[in-house]
Amino acid sequence: MASQLRLRSALALVTGAGSGIGRAISVRLAAEGAAVAACDLDGAAAQDTVRLLGSPGSEDGTPRGKHAAFQADVSQGPAARRLLEQVQACFSRPPSVVVSCAGITRDEFLLHMSEEDWDRVIAVNLKGTFLVTQAAAQALVSSGVRGSIINISSIIGKVGNIGQTNYASSKAGVIGLTQTAARELGRHGIRCNSVLPGFIATPMTQKMPEKVKDKVTAMIPLGHMGDPEDVADVVAFLASEDSGYITGASVEVSGGLFM
Repeated sequence: MASQLRLRSALALVTGAGSGIGRAISVRLAAEGAAVAACDLDGAAAQDTVRLLGSPGSEDGTPRGKHAAFQADVSQGPAARRLLEQVQACFSRPPSVVVSCAGITRDEFLLHMSEEDWDRVIAVNLKGTFLVTQAAAQALVSSGVRGSIINISSIIGKVGNIGQTNYASSKAGVIGLTQTAARELGRHGIRCNSVLPGFIATPMTQKMPEKVKDKVTAMIPLGHMGDPEDVADVVAFLASEDSGYITGASVEVSGGLFM
């Protein structure tokens, strides 16, 4: 971890903050000095994350200290816009660091995948990222504030994966969305980058059968699955001015998998 606080004056909004990678990102950004607005569909899980940050928030989102928890379904436009309004009302400023980490899976082979499972994954993983990116960018531009938007994609969005046509499509879309946003928002001082985790030890990957996990691990050049903190390290770098001339990038955190 960096010896100095790189995000001392930053306000960071993290979606999907209730567990796994999103929780690890929230913890790391707080450790770097940021005030964290932790958002999750599961409001209680977001509160649990805030308690880990050292300054628990109240149930209505009002911070007791530096951090606060929020509940929102980011796949719904009004909810995503309301989230940004609530964060700004709570902290009296827009978030200068925005991390979209909310994501789900509904795995099935292409031949059998239901339209409902396709739509739901696209709605949360891609539409939700679009809605949060748009609302955050609008808030930053209207306030004249520079910022860093970091969208969590996946290595699966680059190479595909059997049984995950919906997930792979959604995460590929996040890469394209982020690259385009970087082109449009650079003139406003807003950087946009995506992070592509490989197989990371999270509640999502814990559902995989042991045989599958063993097979995947054998394919990773570094020889083991990653930890959520490995992703959080990269996000902290992209959130800070240490990456001040980086935008439109897609950073793989995969242990060399699928290189």
